[in-house]
Amino acid sequence: MSYVTNKTLEKLKYDLVRDGLVSYEDIEKAHEIAVSQNVNIGQILIKSNLITEEILLKFLESKLHIPYVDLKDYTLDKKCLSYISFNDAKKYKIIPLFKIENTLTVAMADPLDLFAIDKIVEKTGCDIEPVVSAESLVIQKIEEYYESGSTIGQINIENEAIAFDWQEELNNDVLSEEHIQTLIRAILKQAILNNVHELFFEHVPNGLSVNFRYNSEIVNTGQIPSVIVAAFISKLKTLSSLDANICELPQLGKLIFKVDEIELTASISAFPTINGERISLKIYKPPKRLNELKLSENQINTIRNQTEIPGIILVCGSSLSGKTYMVYSILCDIQNPNKNIMTIESISKYNLKNVNQCELNENIGFNIDKAMRFIEFQSPDLIYIEGITSKTALDYFSSLVFKNKILITEFLADNMADLIRKLSYSDFEMFKPLISCIIFVHNQQSIEVFDKAELKRFTGINLI
Repeated sequence: MSYVTNKTLEKLKYDLVRDGLVSYEDIEKAHEIAVSQNVNIGQILIKSNLITEEILLKFLESKLHIPYVDLKDYTLDKKCLSYISFNDAKKYKIIPLFKIENTLTVAMADPLDLFAIDKIVEKTGCDIEPVVSAESLVIQKIEEYYESGSTIGQINIENEAIAFDWQEELNNDVLSEEHIQTLIRAILKQAILNNVHELFFEHVPNGLSVNFRYNSEIVNTGQIPSVIVAAFISKLKTLSSLDANICELPQLGKLIFKVDEIELTASISAFPTINGERISLKIYKPPKRLNELKLSENQINTIRNQTEIPGIILVCGSSLSGKTYMVYSILCDIQNPNKNIMTIESISKYNLKNVNQCELNENIGFNIDKAMRFIEFQSPDLIYIEGITSKTALDYFSSLVFKNKILITEFLADNMADLIRKLSYSDFEMFKPLISCIIFVHNQQSIEVFDKAELKRFTGINLI
């Protein structure tokens, strides 16, 4: 078992030599062994009988001017357990002892772990007064107090059983390409664990803020320090096939990554601002077939029937409700080698079998207007258009229904009232009567499906 973590001892190991407690050769040898075995240098020093635990801890007390507390027979204030969760206590090897006014005194195996102290300050809102203790005793006390039936401890364990904090990777002092890639992967993993599908990186005075979007609320989850911002952005762009040397122009790319063996896709948008590039990521989960979604058999049959007759299938919902996921599930379900199914998308989220997917590319002039002029030459039976952004495009794709085409497209609407209001605009005069089916995605657990008759019967909307 380790005794003092590397952050503290690495900063003071040569003071051990200067104070005549350990020889330079022994320190270097212990360091090599610690690195090769991925263990603590303090553990190597003590296990090799080069220094005793008591001498090492007294040394730290004198050098750091931080009191040493022997936790062996110490009784801490159980009320303070609510300030530090079981998960954080285990993670940072820290335990609260007592609180006086707004100062919380904590025992730490690594009192120079400023990242851990900052996290605890942020979560508790208290001033933190660290004392140094043997790591083995800190862990022993954590197990004793948090797992001894304490209600607070049990709640924290349950609530944070799957807790994950990408900022732990910032604790790594090694600035390398591998470290940056690990940091990116950690941020994306936390987003997936938190069921977040959109995140942003924005320049702030001391670095790059990492923000997650929860529905309509943007929450800051931490900050990447300025010393690694350039390397972080460059690596993120490279992984997404963007030009890392361009920051004055917008760029759009695709990032493919794995979380727990599940391959995920994210669209990435880099956009110049006066403070520096703002980078946005939207994460898309692998699609499922219709019978794997929260749909009734009647809803599935309605969708499948409407994909057999000319008309417009309108997939509606608010931002991040799962509209694109729904479309991809439909395409997965109806893919057929005997049909020509085509897509026009800014970014193809996943490769779909028996579907001819097309990505727009503004860099070479392949935009929606160009796609409109040429897609008919491909004789599609069904076309998915990610988004229609102009009246000209709206009318053109609407006209394809008269040529026996089936269209699927997405439409942004917060609720049915919002949908009715938007469809009442004159721009949709030609489009609206051609809608054969509306799928309203409130969220992944709540999806409504209406054909024309059902829409009029249940909502009062008449598309004719």
